[in-house]
Amino acid sequence: MAVKLRLTRLGAKGKPTYRIVATDSRRPRDGQYLELIGTYAPVGECKVDINEELALKWLHNGAIPTNTVYNLFKKSGIMEKFTASKKGDN
Repeated sequence: MAVKLRLTRLGAKGKPTYRIVATDSRRPRDGQYLELIGTYAPVGECKVDINEELALKWLHNGAIPTNTVYNLFKKSGIMEKFTASKKGDN
């Protein structure tokens, strides 16, 4: 099973809100997911709330983030911590 970290869409028309989730890559975008990692609200004041421990856990387990999720993780510093911990493991 290939696990991806991606966004699922919520909210009204023109006012999107997204959940950052870990899901099987074969599932539909808004379908069932394995675990909720955080939320992202791009409209108005951009709000990003990510559970760092869960994100790092899934990254260490081999989950692949989509481009948007990768950029959100990078802005919040999670990717930096992930690469530092990977270098420390070797």
